[in-house]
Amino acid sequence: MTDTILALYPEPGIERPLAGTYLAHNLHELGTRERPFVYANFVSSIDGRIAVVEAHTGESYVLEELASGHDWRLFQELQAQATCLVTHGGYLRALAAGKFSDILQVGISEQAADIGDWRQAHGFTGQPAVAVVSASLNFPLPPSLEAHGQTVYIITAHGASADRVRAWERRGYPVLFAGAGARVEGGPLVKVLTQLGYHRLYLLTGPTMLDTMFRDGVLSRLYLTITHQVIGGEKFHTLVSGPVLGGAGRLRLRTLFYDAAAPKGTGQWFASFDVRGRDGAPG
Repeated sequence: MTDTILALYPEPGIERPLAGTYLAHNLHELGTRERPFVYANFVSSIDGRIAVVEAHTGESYVLEELASGHDWRLFQELQAQATCLVTHGGYLRALAAGKFSDILQVGISEQAADIGDWRQAHGFTGQPAVAVVSASLNFPLPPSLEAHGQTVYIITAHGASADRVRAWERRGYPVLFAGAGARVEGGPLVKVLTQLGYHRLYLLTGPTMLDTMFRDGVLSRLYLTITHQVIGGEKFHTLVSGPVLGGAGRLRLRTLFYDAAAPKGTGQWFASFDVRGRDGAPG
């Protein structure tokens, strides 16, 4: 890949190849049992839209206008460095309905072959494990998980249906509990996966999970692509969905790059932030 981007922070004015930008962050060296590294990646418009809600069905979907091959490249570079991908039942239902592409493997396409090579060179064997977060436990698993030999965990809350828990266990999938009530909570989720040996977690989830990760103080870094578009729309999703975060939402800019070419010539920023949290220390 020969596309280039312009560094704006912390070393402004340096042009560099797009490929390798987030591999250079060396996330694969971060994360321990005592201090797991949890990171998320979102794409947003200037007016804060990460998805819009269909008026007639109430279903949310990511706008095609926000997507670009450049952002997808960096998404995969982040994905390549995780030991466990955290997704959710809503995505798997939409995937089964043909509304989304399967993003649960990394480095398997021809365009991403160099990312697969990078993983092998840095000691990664096989594909990352996948943790599926679901309160309802009502979702299908895509065949790709078994085809690529990925370890799968089902994460739910203690209020989940006992019958559905047993149904997943009979199929051979471990069901883990991370939340005292009806919803999975960020702190317990990170704790249970860390105890299993997964110290670097990449969130492929939505606003609800990001919100609880902030509130529980377990998010380490936020990656955010901001496309230079104003989307509008009466109903939409933004980064978090709960009450005011206060100090839990404090961030510090780590890197910022400018991509003049995408999406569709509008331009976008690639930003990464360390989470400072309530006490001002990195998450």
